[in-house]
Amino acid sequence: MSMGDEPLYPIAVLIDELKNDDIQLRLNSIRRLSTIARALGEERTRKELIPFLSENNDDDDEVLLAMAEELGVFITYVGGVEYASVLLPPLETLCTVEETCVREKAVESLCRIGSQMKESDLVDFFVPLVKRLAGGEWFTARVSACGLFHIAYPSAPEAVKAELRSVYSQLCQDDMPMVRRSAATNLGKFAATMEASHLKTDIMQIFEDLTQDDQDSVRLLAVEGCAALGKLLQPQDTVAHILPVIVNFSQDKSWRVRYMVANQLYELCEAVGAEPTKSELVPAYVRLLRDNEAEVRIAAAGKVTKFSRILNSELAIQHILPCVKELSSDSSQHVRSALASVIMGMAPVLGKEATIEQLLPIFLSLLKDEFPDVRLNIISKLDQVNQVIGIDLLSQSLLPAIVELAEDRHWRVRLAIIEYIPLLASQLGVGFFDEKLGALCMKWLQDKVYSIRDAAANNLKRLAEEFGPDWAMQHIVPQVLDMVNNPHYLHRMTVLRAISLLAPVMGSEITCSKLLPVVVNVAKDRVPNIKFNVAKVLQSLIPIVDHTVVESTIRPCLVELSEDPDVDVRYFANQALQAIGNSMTN
Repeated sequence: MSMGDEPLYPIAVLIDELKNDDIQLRLNSIRRLSTIARALGEERTRKELIPFLSENNDDDDEVLLAMAEELGVFITYVGGVEYASVLLPPLETLCTVEETCVREKAVESLCRIGSQMKESDLVDFFVPLVKRLAGGEWFTARVSACGLFHIAYPSAPEAVKAELRSVYSQLCQDDMPMVRRSAATNLGKFAATMEASHLKTDIMQIFEDLTQDDQDSVRLLAVEGCAALGKLLQPQDTVAHILPVIVNFSQDKSWRVRYMVANQLYELCEAVGAEPTKSELVPAYVRLLRDNEAEVRIAAAGKVTKFSRILNSELAIQHILPCVKELSSDSSQHVRSALASVIMGMAPVLGKEATIEQLLPIFLSLLKDEFPDVRLNIISKLDQVNQVIGIDLLSQSLLPAIVELAEDRHWRVRLAIIEYIPLLASQLGVGFFDEKLGALCMKWLQDKVYSIRDAAANNLKRLAEEFGPDWAMQHIVPQVLDMVNNPHYLHRMTVLRAISLLAPVMGSEITCSKLLPVVVNVAKDRVPNIKFNVAKVLQSLIPIVDHTVVESTIRPCLVELSEDPDVDVRYFANQALQAIGNSMTN
């Protein structure tokens, strides 16, 4: 091949590969479009590559998706913004294919290109494209068109703007539910680009039609539009037009629409403002909390705290609290779990007195729930209640339940309790902790689940940091060291883990006098797993203890282990000896 023919080579390869039966080759060539475009240069990319891609009718969705994605970032390869319009034809074709993800990616790329195009080009090329898609024979084209109006509208002349509003209105009344769904989804974006005068007339009429659609899949998307439109309208218009729709939707015959309202209610409250929320939306929310569908109650229960914050404590106690009591004994475990994950946040809203009288009994009933997820969600948020009612009351009422959960049959619940212990310890203080929870912390070291034993060892380290080395020396270290003779080798391994974690907190003196002799003694264990863990622990102690101790105690022990019959013991002993050598050179 001569030098002059070389620029032809990439396009020839691309065309060959795009026609290849092997999908992977076709995909690779599409993903290399930018490289090929650079090789061809801007003019040949516009005149040869883009037309070729427009005619390419590949039937594999993966290839089409890759093409839609590549073309979205292709402006620089065709010569910049003034030539951006050449990218529209292939993307227009992709907007009409059957596969949803290809169409969505093509629309996304068109929006990206349209947002960079010059105003004159938008009017000459982009607006006609939107109108062609909106009038397309296949519903796929009309679905795609809905996502492009917000790019085309701002630059269009007044007459064209009126036409675009009219076309969008027709799409909202399309025979195909998929088109109406797309129109409902994109209504907020389109409305955001529109003049205020048309918002109240055209858009509100379109919105009203969507809210009365016979398909629940369209109505539930209109719920999202409520929040978006509410933020664009004046407060009085929001109350007049949006509020009645929300109230009606909260009683919709389809549970999916009611679920959507329950999920979006906090955003809807922000859109209509505080006063209308108290008068109109509280009854709607109470209805949702008592809905006969569990999915709706789950969504509503998850918003209890957020909704209570909008109200004052009086209204929350009067309207929301009775529903919370009902939900705490709901027949669905998922409803109770959703409630448990947020109910603690109500304590600051209700204040100390109402929390003690009304919320504490609910916490206790959820702490004793038969499902572990419900109990977990309560445990993990206890600190929010402590801030409101104080530690004395918390310990009297909730601590017995916590102690009970510490021995729960579900290991994840026990794990959550362990992780919460250091926080609880700092709140309860050292005296109370020793009396009530100290024994539990030791018991966990011998749990039958590894994750619990490991968490228990970490817990001891955090407690030693919280209460100091002197306290740990008195209450933790002796009991940990007593367990080193446990007949079960896994428990002896947990002791080694605890020693390696406690040593940095306890400091050099206690480590040398109390911890190190025990580790050296355990090196004579008959189980290889114990011995190589001894080597690991000794390696971790090297930076903590004095150099003379390393030479007199640690090195001889490691030398002995390095001659062990077991290959793993020898490996870890040699690693530790190497670490001693490195520390000496440093």
